Amino acid sequence: MSAPQLVVHRDKELMAQAAAARLITKIVDAQAARGSASVVLTGGRNGNALLAALGASSARDAIDWPRLDLWWGDERFLPEGDPERNVTQAREALLDSVPVNPARVHAMPASDGPYGSDADAAAAAYAAELASAAGPEDHGPVPTFDVLMLGVGPDTHVASLFPELPGVRESSRTVVGVHGAPKPPPTRISLTLPAIRAAREVWLLAAGEDKAKAVTIALSGAGEVQAPAAGAHGRSRTLWLLDAAAASGLPRGLYPPASA
Repeated sequence: MSAPQLVVHRDKELMAQAAAARLITKIVDAQAARGSASVVLTGGRNGNALLAALGASSARDAIDWPRLDLWWGDERFLPEGDPERNVTQAREALLDSVPVNPARVHAMPASDGPYGSDADAAAAAYAAELASAAGPEDHGPVPTFDVLMLGVGPDTHVASLFPELPGVRESSRTVVGVHGAPKPPPTRISLTLPAIRAAREVWLLAAGEDKAKAVTIALSGAGEVQAPAAGAHGRSRTLWLLDAAAASGLPRGLYPPASA
């Protein structure tokens, strides 16, 4: 378990641009070291802002896009192409404008896909896809992702793991169907905390005053069942990327002056 590190930016626009630059560097380094890279994307306003900033960056061409595997931390269980699906938003923000290999874009199943309205079956299928991509060096049922990104909700949820709901307590499965989510749509698919913790680096993104309370709770020793963001950490690094508004409830000593 890696101790959290914090980087606080002046505003959400600068945060998105800096996070995109950081992600480009991480992907390029991983591809240089191992031939390919794997990244878990997040949706929401901060995840999509990062993807848009990456697409606008002149450095994006440094990435060898065909040698990049893309996964998702969660998905709204809606029909293919629905504008609320994370993959739909990611395609619009970035993926349609870069030469990714479609076979290496691992979208979570849609509600009109082969599993129909059975979110649990769809989750099991995604777990099987993850397991088939894991090699002996991964020592588990999911690949060792280079970077796994998560947005932090105002209630401290990450992916679609909400406080006190069964998904956040899951200790054996890597992917679960989520039913009765407190924000629409109520049915979702999500990685579990064991799958999230398989990543080399976990990045948690939060911007805006509405995230300040959640950030403070998650970084103040809360339990993961009550504050799922507190249970998200990487094998080698756990990085909180914040803007000043989201960090406004934290003691100033938690992050260095150079972060501001």
